[in-house]
Amino acid sequence: MADRKDLDFTYSLTDRIFRYSMGELADFSGAKYDGDFSLSLEEAQRRKHQYVAEQLGIGPGKRILDLGCGWGALLNFIRNRGGTGIGVTLSAAQAAACRRHGLDVQLLDARRVSRESFGPFDAVASLGAFEHFCSPDDYRAGRQEDVYRELFARVASVLPDQGRFYLQTMVFGRNLMPAEEIDVDALRGLPPRDSDAWYLSLLGRQFPGSWLPFGRQQIVSCAEPHFRLVSSSNGRLDYIETITQWNARIGAPSLRKKLLKLALIPRWLASADFRLAFTSGVSANKVCFERELLDHYRLVFEKRN
Repeated sequence: MADRKDLDFTYSLTDRIFRYSMGELADFSGAKYDGDFSLSLEEAQRRKHQYVAEQLGIGPGKRILDLGCGWGALLNFIRNRGGTGIGVTLSAAQAAACRRHGLDVQLLDARRVSRESFGPFDAVASLGAFEHFCSPDDYRAGRQEDVYRELFARVASVLPDQGRFYLQTMVFGRNLMPAEEIDVDALRGLPPRDSDAWYLSLLGRQFPGSWLPFGRQQIVSCAEPHFRLVSSSNGRLDYIETITQWNARIGAPSLRKKLLKLALIPRWLASADFRLAFTSGVSANKVCFERELLDHYRLVFEKRN
């Protein structure tokens, strides 16, 4: 799995820039436009939270676990609906930001959550964290599906029979090169600019230690011993619009953000990976979605009796 150092590189370094651009409790996962791109980003994110609430039965008295809770957007929504939300994250900056707003968040590897340490939950949600559970090294060692099966078993252990798990995640898309042609070492290098491999390489710099599932079916198969799939919807186009809105807000002129970016110059000078990840001049994840190298799914699972 992407470790704490990896996730701090992705999320903690840019913590204040993200919060100043999006808001203190902003959601850093794909919004839900359902084709209506006249919606504001906030409206589309609220639509997503309402959908999650409907699928999981979030309401007064319900206890919900958020795996990879980010800056606490869903936890805050759960609190406003009268439920009790508990989150885990490996980003120290995210955990601190959530706690400043009175949210119950633990700095913990999601794979260490257990009924013994956290107690039972009525439902579990994970929006965007599944992308970090398998590492490139896990994939090369043939452990990818073992990692996913172990995670589903752990989630099932904290749920009652018929308890639901909402999972939102990016996956590799239909236009990705065949798995047997993937060269992990080459992706860790620098393939020819503007090639599919180059954009995937940049994505790997932005999310070090992370490897995606090969499509929806791999996830569903790994969940099968413990869960049945209740519903599935595709969010690729929604994610493209979400990233467009994020980029516009992050790029909007701001003296405060400019000062924060200047403070990162030493890191920029010292780290080629940092320069590629954050100052390459392209939005690698958006291009990967547009080329269908990536796809995106919202999956609702129900625990088997």
